[in-house]
Amino acid sequence: QVQLLESGGGSVHPGGSLTLSCAASGYIRGTHCWGWFRQAPGKAREGVASIYPADRGTTYADSVKGRFTISRDNSENTLQLQMNRLEPEDTAMYYCAYDRVVRHNCLSTFFSDALHSASVAWGRGTHVNVSS
Repeated sequence: QVQLLESGGGSVHPGGSLTLSCAASGYIRGTHCWGWFRQAPGKAREGVASIYPADRGTTYADSVKGRFTISRDNSENTLQLQMNRLEPEDTAMYYCAYDRVVRHNCLSTFFSDALHSASVAWGRGTHVNVSS
């Protein structure tokens, strides 16, 4: 069983930056995928970014491309999300996710598959608020 704990959320002004972290513990081996998701009040959870650690392949939602960067530190078992040029629309609860899926699924369908999969491990979330 994999346990995830997010940190790094907070309040920033538009145009500001934040770095979210996700600390992982448990049995993490073999083919797997990591992702960041977010859920704004009254809206469905959506995928933000995913990474396939074996070759560091990444995928981003169109709304965050060029502003957010996902990375994984395998030695520290942590996942990061560097968020730059934040906008009020980025305000949401951000969740870390882990699942044992192959590269193609990680980088092509993880954003939708994860929302319906019983095998995904989720963190409890960290809140990001972007306002002036």
